[in-house]
Amino acid sequence: MRILITGGAGLVGSHAAEYFAARGNEVIVLDNLMRSKLFGYDKESVEYNWKYLESLDNVRRIKGDVREENDLNQAIGDGVDAVIHTAGQPGVPLSVRIPKEDFSINAFGTLNVLEHIRQKCPQAVFIYTSTNKVYGENVDKIPLEEKETRYSYGNGTDGISESMPIDHTGHTPYGVSKYVGDIYVQEYAHIYGMKTAVFRMSCIYGTRQFGFEDQGWVAWFVIAALHDKPITIYGDGKQVRDLLWVDDLVKAFDKFINSSLTHEVFNIGGGNYNTLSLLEFLALLEKKTGKKPQLEFKDWRPSDQKVYISDVSKVKKMLDWEPGVNPEEGIQKLIDWVHKNSFKF
Repeated sequence: MRILITGGAGLVGSHAAEYFAARGNEVIVLDNLMRSKLFGYDKESVEYNWKYLESLDNVRRIKGDVREENDLNQAIGDGVDAVIHTAGQPGVPLSVRIPKEDFSINAFGTLNVLEHIRQKCPQAVFIYTSTNKVYGENVDKIPLEEKETRYSYGNGTDGISESMPIDHTGHTPYGVSKYVGDIYVQEYAHIYGMKTAVFRMSCIYGTRQFGFEDQGWVAWFVIAALHDKPITIYGDGKQVRDLLWVDDLVKAFDKFINSSLTHEVFNIGGGNYNTLSLLEFLALLEKKTGKKPQLEFKDWRPSDQKVYISDVSKVKKMLDWEPGVNPEEGIQKLIDWVHKNSFKF
C-alpha cells in the first residue's frame, strides 16, 4: 500500500509512519514542522521525529503544509491507497489566542486534503484524528462525584459514547475547528462514497512526544518532573482522562484500513480501566522517579472537561481491538525515553 500521513512528524503521525513502513508499505510523510513555532518553544521538537523518520526504510519525507496546493499535489502524486490525517493545531489555549489560524489549519486544512484525495484517488481510505473536545461542555452535564484524588461519573456512566450530543454547548475554538473537520470527513463518506473513519481521541501519549504546558500534558509532566521544572495545574488536579498508548491507537487505524467497514465514527482512548487524574498521575510519577515537582494551581481553563473517559465498546466490537499497554507500563516507557533524550528538552 501507498500511505500518506499528514502531520507525520508529530506523536501519532510518526508512530503511524514507523508502524506501516515496518510492514512493507510505502509511506509519504507531510509536515510543515511548525509545532515549536506555534507554541513559542525555543528548541526543536518534532524536528527530532523528522530526523528519526529519515532513518527508516520505506519512508519519504516532504516538508509542506496541508493548506498548500503544491505541497499536497507533491505528496499525493499519482494517488495513494490510504490517508492518515493527523496534521493539526493541537492546543486548546492556543486556539483561543489565534482562532483564525486554528481554523485555517484544522478546518480548512482537513477539507483541502479531503478534496485533493477525492479528485485524485477517491478509493483511498481516509482516517481523521478528531478529539473528545468535539463534545465540549456537554460532557460536564453528567453528574459527578468528588473523591479524594479524582472526580468520577456519578450515575453509573462508564464512558462517553458516540451518541453524546455535540452542539448547544461551549467547545473552545479548537473543539469547533476539529469538529468542522470531523463533519467534513463524515460528509465525504456520505455524499462522495469515500471510505472514512473518524477517531475521536481521548488522551494519547507515548515516546517521541514533545509535551508543552498548553498541549501534551502527559509528556509535559514527565519532562517537567525529570528536569525540575514547575508544573501548573489548571483547576484542582482531580480531573480525569483515559490514557491510550500511541501504538495501540495506530493498530486501530490498521484494523479499519483492512476492514470491510465503509464509514464509521469511533471514540477511542484507554477506556474505563486506563484512567488517571492529574493528582494520581503525579503520585505515580513520584513513585517511579522520586521526583516531586513544584505545583502551582490556577483557575480552570474554559470548557475543560472535569472527567472524560471514552466508551470504547463500539471500536472494540467493530474492529476487534482493545488497548494493550496500561498507563503504569506506558508511563515507565515514556520516563525511560525522556531520560535517554534529556539533552533535547
